[in-house]
Amino acid sequence: MRVDVEDLSVEIGGARLVADITLRAADGQVVGLVGPNGSGKSTLLRCVYRALRPSAGTVRLDGDDLSGLSAREGARRLAALPQEAVTEFDFTVAEVVAMGRLPHQRSVARATAEDRRVCAEALERVGADRLADRGFLTLSGGEKQRVLIARALAQQPKVLVLDEPTNHLDIAQQLEVLALVGDSGTTVLTALHDLNLAALHCDLLYVVAGGRIVADGPPHEVLTQELLADVFGVRAHRVRHPETGAVQLLFDRLTTRAVVDRPTKCPASGSAAPAPSASVTTPLP
Repeated sequence: MRVDVEDLSVEIGGARLVADITLRAADGQVVGLVGPNGSGKSTLLRCVYRALRPSAGTVRLDGDDLSGLSAREGARRLAALPQEAVTEFDFTVAEVVAMGRLPHQRSVARATAEDRRVCAEALERVGADRLADRGFLTLSGGEKQRVLIARALAQQPKVLVLDEPTNHLDIAQQLEVLALVGDSGTTVLTALHDLNLAALHCDLLYVVAGGRIVADGPPHEVLTQELLADVFGVRAHRVRHPETGAVQLLFDRLTTRAVVDRPTKCPASGSAAPAPSASVTTPLP
């Protein structure tokens, strides 16, 4: 299912948080949003999964205006995992995942054998089937994240919207979850902080800064040394992953802001040395 965000803006309390954003995720693509904290990524995603009404602009699913769909129809097409998902009642893991089936059930109907099969499969896919009878509130942060992803998969959506889905996960779990999401067959729109994970798992990246899209395209075209310096304030070297060929980034210890703000010291004399260039100019072949 294709997702089109058209000229979307959000203004709250006189402050424009997102301005005139247009982006597209084609059917089956994994599209990543990257950018500094406070750049507008989560605000944009909240508009896509209807937790926030935009001040202007439209979100379309296969050409249909999302705002015109019923809550049930919207939930059948799109599932979301917010950055901070709150579950205050101590449901079991199985009960939390079963909530993903609600858009497919009649209001008074009990779970069917098919519902139970889909939920069990979702838990198994994220490696959380052993947790089915545990109370959700007893889980670790990483376990909770896996269960919430299972709930989204049990919803069987055509589009997955994920805001920092690797929060609270160790590196092995991060790789597993992003590989799982990428192999789900759904269209995925996700915000990620880890640029190397984004480069490995996303087909396209949109870079958000100051509430606007400042660059977009395949990761190897977008993640240039110049952009990293300008948008993130970091110096980086670009290399190729030896197996996948994906661009990967090796970051210098000092940021460009730190380099500009204070001179470095020569170890031998203690005198100030010239500050290194704010960006690495050697291009990746």
